[in-house]
Amino acid sequence: MNVARVAIFTDDPGWHGQQLKLAFSLRGYVAEYVSLTKCKLVTDGHSLPIMIPGFEDKLPAAVFVRGVPGGSLEEVVFFLDILHALKILGIPVYNDAYAIEKSVDKGMTSFLLQQAGLPTPVTWEMRDRDEALCIIENELHQGRMVISKPLFGSQGEGIRRIEKMTDLFWLTSSRGIYYLQRFVQCGGVGFSDVRVFVINGHVVASMRRKGISWLNNVARGASCESIAADADMARLAVLATQALQMDYAGVDIIQDQQGNYTIIEVNSIPAWKGLQSVCDLNLAQLMVDDLLLRYLSDASLSERMT
Repeated sequence: MNVARVAIFTDDPGWHGQQLKLAFSLRGYVAEYVSLTKCKLVTDGHSLPIMIPGFEDKLPAAVFVRGVPGGSLEEVVFFLDILHALKILGIPVYNDAYAIEKSVDKGMTSFLLQQAGLPTPVTWEMRDRDEALCIIENELHQGRMVISKPLFGSQGEGIRRIEKMTDLFWLTSSRGIYYLQRFVQCGGVGFSDVRVFVINGHVVASMRRKGISWLNNVARGASCESIAADADMARLAVLATQALQMDYAGVDIIQDQQGNYTIIEVNSIPAWKGLQSVCDLNLAQLMVDDLLLRYLSDASLSERMT
């Protein structure tokens, strides 16, 4: 009997890759790690149109996108082309290229959230440095701080908070683009926000991240505390994933000093090790089961689940 095989796109499997591979194995699937940098498109009419290492004879039953490598514009477009092509060929891609494109580009994320009527920080995106400086100066004069972020990035890399005029000296663009957001001060004591994990339109787990500074990333030392998302927070997290058409996402929400919720990030390739450490659910298994049930119509899955 042939065992169904799936691909996990990643350049660094680590803990997350191991969790996914085990989850697929428990459901009777063999998962292989593959780098998008090793794939290619072939249109000779004879070969498989997408060449994936380890899947030369038959394309995978599905792919789980755990990472998209950085690179030049051409390289990133090529990696996304691979994901688009797989979906066109009927191969389930979890999350697909559309979701990744819209969330990895922070400017488009802000635009789509605003268009959906969801609360998100006031945001500016532009090329002109003088205009960026003018916006920041105006915000500072009104007693507000501004966050400068790279358009592409994660885990807090390259994010700066502009607190005073002298901070403008080191303001840099992200390859020619300035992406600025009005800083949202969290309510209560200290620094915290909430990561809400959504799968197929349902909140499955959430945690409060308490930072050692205003940047509340687990990768930067924030501690994790399991909490139950209230109805308003859960609703916002679900609507955010729907606005960006995601199968699953990590939605970061902050409660400001007036008690209002603001969506500050929507992650289409979220890490969940910190969240897993404070919740009883197997998040990798939940995502794998969702993929298999919805996209591979695996009717026998419920019988094999333990």
